Amino acid sequence: MSGFRIEHDSMGELKVPAEALYGAQTQRAIDNFPVSGLPLPRGFIRALGLIKAAAAEANLVAGHLKKSQAVAIRKAALAVADGEHDAQFPIDIFQTGSGTSTNMNANEVIARLAAKGGAKVHPNDHVNYGQSSNDVIPTAIHVSATLMTTQDLLPALKHLKKTIDRRARELRNTVKTGRTHLMDAMPITFGQELSGWAAQVASAIERIEDGLQRMRRLPLGGTAVGTGINADAKFGPAVAKELKKLSGVKFESAANYFEGMAAQDAAVELSGALKTLAVALMKIANDLRWMNSGPLAGLGEIELPALQPGSSIMPGKVNPVIPEATAMVAAQVIGNDATITVAGQSGNFQLNVMLPLIAYNLLQSISLLANVSRLLADKAIAGFKVNTQRVNQALAMNPILVTALNPVIGYEKGAATAKQAYQQQRPIMDVALETTGLSKDELKKLLDPLTLTRGGIHGE
Repeated sequence: MSGFRIEHDSMGELKVPAEALYGAQTQRAIDNFPVSGLPLPRGFIRALGLIKAAAAEANLVAGHLKKSQAVAIRKAALAVADGEHDAQFPIDIFQTGSGTSTNMNANEVIARLAAKGGAKVHPNDHVNYGQSSNDVIPTAIHVSATLMTTQDLLPALKHLKKTIDRRARELRNTVKTGRTHLMDAMPITFGQELSGWAAQVASAIERIEDGLQRMRRLPLGGTAVGTGINADAKFGPAVAKELKKLSGVKFESAANYFEGMAAQDAAVELSGALKTLAVALMKIANDLRWMNSGPLAGLGEIELPALQPGSSIMPGKVNPVIPEATAMVAAQVIGNDATITVAGQSGNFQLNVMLPLIAYNLLQSISLLANVSRLLADKAIAGFKVNTQRVNQALAMNPILVTALNPVIGYEKGAATAKQAYQQQRPIMDVALETTGLSKDELKKLLDPLTLTRGGIHGE
């Protein structure tokens, strides 16, 4: 028995490590679920602490807790929220689908901390007063995802967009060959190409912010099945109000607790927006990889910052590591969304029973996207250099420029001119002088790449 103490719950006695802040119910979950070794993330534990602190304040105001109990619970819960006791939350994410084990983990830890301060506090009767795991855990998903998105992801995306916008302005007059189907097409400026990336990020921000409107609605107050049994009718709105004070985010009590507990539609919606962002980042990352490819046998349009050796056997090789990391994050987030989608379907009658899985995957997606967006901005987009000589050479040899002559010489003659330029591997300007009957000055005006990036009909 050395190093252990005896704790008990409704199922009997159990050995618990002597120094552990948790009790019997947490220990049972540790013993029952040795599945992945993955605990719920820091953001989720932070949310649980904030919820328990807010609940203590609401119950104090309503007269359901003594002041000494509420003060002790609040102090302990805020310490949990601040990350002072993360090691006391070891339960695997693959546990009971309601997350009851994790809710009781929080109740036990907070109660023991409160008791150390001299208050008489029980995990269920006081820390969990007016609550059920069935409304606490869905609420913690909403609170944690909202806080992480608001405080980490959205600032990272705004930084990424700002970085892309700055580079687009710098390169607004730098012309390159456009590509469709990976084949040469009409000219475009780097600024125009990057403006498309910036717009993708801006749209992602809009989608995410829209989804947060639903995530800010909290089902706390529904207790066991959504009816609010054993909870003060004012409890849910009071906790939402207190959470707003603690976090600065405008949380509100859900209009319908049944929706918030039986379904996880808001989390599925937010995950869908994150998946769409992942798709956008994959596109941007792959564009950078293609543009950087070579440097001799690829496109070689840009040179990404050299961050590390790219090969253990080929000296001098440097790889596009940040776009590759971004693409892998995107793949992970897309997979997480598939998991969240399946988990979101697992609401049977009054409760979703894959809540810990939704929490883990959603928060992982938010964290990964926030981190990699900053890396993509700072270590790839901010510092790439344009290989102007290579870009201009490709433009001069691009027979597709003949498209600009269609209104003057017609499609058939344009096609013949392009084919001849391809076959002879000569600049389109030289071939057009021979085939079109237009003067060099006329052709220079009609085939000017920068002018062609502005659209419209030229030569009129």
